[in-house]
Amino acid sequence: MMGDKTSYFPLGQANLLPQEEMLEVGRQKKKLLIGIPKESSSFENRVALTPQGVELLVANGHTVVFESGAGDKAHYFDHDFAESGAQIVKEKTKVFKADIVLKVSALTSEEIKLLDANQLVISLLNLYNQSRESIQQMLDRRLNAIAFELLKDENGCYPVIRSMSEIEGTASVMIASEYLSKAHNGKGVLLGGVTGISPSDLVILGAGTAGEFAARAALGLGASVKVFDNSYHSLRELERHIGQRIFTSVLHPQALEKALQSADAVLGSLRYLQTGHSFMVTEEQVSKMKKGSIIIDLSMDQGGCFETSQCTNFDHPVFTKHGVIHYCVPNVASRVSRTASIALSNIFAPIILRLGEAGGVHHLIKEDVGLSHGMYLYKGILTNSYIGRHFNIPYKDIGLLMAAF
Repeated sequence: MMGDKTSYFPLGQANLLPQEEMLEVGRQKKKLLIGIPKESSSFENRVALTPQGVELLVANGHTVVFESGAGDKAHYFDHDFAESGAQIVKEKTKVFKADIVLKVSALTSEEIKLLDANQLVISLLNLYNQSRESIQQMLDRRLNAIAFELLKDENGCYPVIRSMSEIEGTASVMIASEYLSKAHNGKGVLLGGVTGISPSDLVILGAGTAGEFAARAALGLGASVKVFDNSYHSLRELERHIGQRIFTSVLHPQALEKALQSADAVLGSLRYLQTGHSFMVTEEQVSKMKKGSIIIDLSMDQGGCFETSQCTNFDHPVFTKHGVIHYCVPNVASRVSRTASIALSNIFAPIILRLGEAGGVHHLIKEDVGLSHGMYLYKGILTNSYIGRHFNIPYKDIGLLMAAF
């Protein structure tokens, strides 16, 4: 007798027989229309996608519409994008009718009026300079919106913040070097050291990514570096990353004041977790600094680290108070806009590819925790608890919304 047919197979091998393929239901690739508008902010020189990023998206079947001149400040021109497959238009309204509107600076009131319900906007939120009226206006338009500074990667890090902080930290040391030189009416000091001459002193407030890369750049020039932070763990991690012992300290007032008085350059890169913070360095402490020294405040988008800080721009980047030069331009990464644009494009292009593969944002946020963390508006509903509490606007948990839709 032949018996049961499964007895012909050793234990476990029956599962190797051809099986019916189980196809996912309700998920289909989607060809997306991506709009890149020209930035209206005078502080913004970056563009969200480079020609290489456009080429990658077009090769995968997506359509990219560029507003003419959108990349000029990053030294990417219309013909560069056209050769990569983008459609160049002069009408801003056409760009704002795309499935996904991708821009760098926060939406203006005029731009919000150009958007329709269920469109997806990926841009900077910049909560510290955001108004309740703008948030309410976006809610009224029933938009989907992602703040790129809140996006997380698979390691739980903030890729855009980290990338821009790396650039700003390195660029800040270049700025300090420029304004200490006589070419910019500085006191004629080389930021660094040479044989027989004591190195310049750089004080860094904040041991985050910007502080780390500023320390790397300054140490490479031969400067003496002192780093202050509230977190002992962050100070230890900074030393571990740069691979050498340097002067580090928690923010003891006396130790900080002594370091400020001997500093040739001071870099403020502290990031605050709430609005309405108090400054870290008082005007009295600034007045005791050496004449001709320079302050670079990388925290201007959050109000600044120094009591004497006043927002400046790229046309008039510095002012002098108590004999100390102040560089207080928000968004220092825009100073090296081409490099910063490449960094942004390297982050945004893969995200858009994943959106297309998933069939749209509604499918992807269900499985991508990092993307859902950046989403603060979903179908016209506020999903960010911090924004809700800050502006006293009702909000809902995005996980619960996903179960409802």
